[in-house]
Amino acid sequence: MAEVPFIAIEGPIGIGKTSLAKKLSVHFDIHLLKEIVEENPFLGKFYDDIEEWSFQTEMFFLCNRFKQLEDIETKYLNNNKAVIADYHISKNMIFSKRTLKADKFVKYEKIYQILTSDMPVPNMMIYLHASLDTVLERIQKRGRDIEQNIKPSYLAQLMQDYEDYMNEFEILHPEIPVIRINGDETDFVRHQDDLERIIDQVDRKLNDVVATKQ
Repeated sequence: MAEVPFIAIEGPIGIGKTSLAKKLSVHFDIHLLKEIVEENPFLGKFYDDIEEWSFQTEMFFLCNRFKQLEDIETKYLNNNKAVIADYHISKNMIFSKRTLKADKFVKYEKIYQILTSDMPVPNMMIYLHASLDTVLERIQKRGRDIEQNIKPSYLAQLMQDYEDYMNEFEILHPEIPVIRINGDETDFVRHQDDLERIIDQVDRKLNDVVATKQ
């Protein structure tokens, strides 16, 4: 039986995950799953004082993403309907390792493992990355009030965390194709040619995914 395509797009804050997910969702006519961000009541406080508000922020994200994936599995994947998401739930571990104190991280990790042990896993990853200057410029352009207090030093650390995570992901999950897109060289929002190149890459990988287990 062929696998149902489940694509996840990942990368640091402001890199363009949602914009790309929307465009690919329309092109391939598959369901779009968008993560809940601005609805998090702790996020503004988090960017003002990371240490004070990190646990509350990460727990909100974890619980909401768990519920979203649970619904996606029931309503779409189990009914042979493809999905593209602008996040991978494992991003919770990327952020929590960076922001939580050791004692709280231990508690958080236990909850994370319990909630995600039987969650659906993407069978394709798209990883967007760019320089710090490019990411800061895009954050400024989209103008979310809650993101204006993000410290460049925190963002730089987070970007390195993502790079380390994706390098490890490709080693641990060789069966899951990863498409890497350099945001310094690619602007799929303003340039149709860039978008079409990404679509071609995704199309080739999708053919491999749907052929799996046939």
